[in-house]
Amino acid sequence: MNQMNSFIEYMKIHEISLLQDAEKYQILMDNFEGDYDSDEYKDLEIEDITNTGELIATRHLLSVAEDMIA
Repeated sequence: MNQMNSFIEYMKIHEISLLQDAEKYQILMDNFEGDYDSDEYKDLEIEDITNTGELIATRHLLSVAEDMIA
């Protein structure tokens, strides 16, 4: 089970990183001063959506892993 505990700790750290990235993207998008139809803004949206998906997946896998050792 030591490997599972290490994996869970890694996922918790990864979740924190994804939350920090989510804050960064939110600030960038809130303060965007260009054309919302520009490639630059669309890239921000894609990064934000991708980050959100990664966060959802990480939380799901973390939940499953924690349930396995409970």
